[in-house]
Amino acid sequence: MTFEEFKELCDKTDSGDGLSPLLRALLIDARGDWDRAHEIAQDDPSANGAWVHAYLHRKEGDQWNASYWYNRAGRPKPAYGLDREWEEIARSLL
Repeated sequence: MTFEEFKELCDKTDSGDGLSPLLRALLIDARGDWDRAHEIAQDDPSANGAWVHAYLHRKEGDQWNASYWYNRAGRPKPAYGLDREWEEIARSLL
């Protein structure tokens, strides 16, 4: 799946069942369900799971918690916007 196809899927009602859990978390977040996306991300112990988790806490506005998860992911907290980070994560996971 290309990034463009994934982005289009975010605007549809398809559940995204064939996606990896972290891509599903990003899909669900794009549709406005932060809580459900967070549940998925926090269940993934990988560095990518920590990255999605960090992004979600940054989006929530909990900067301390976001910093903790960026550290766990081995990534610096971005100095750019959330939309750009969402795309960066999605492209990396695809």
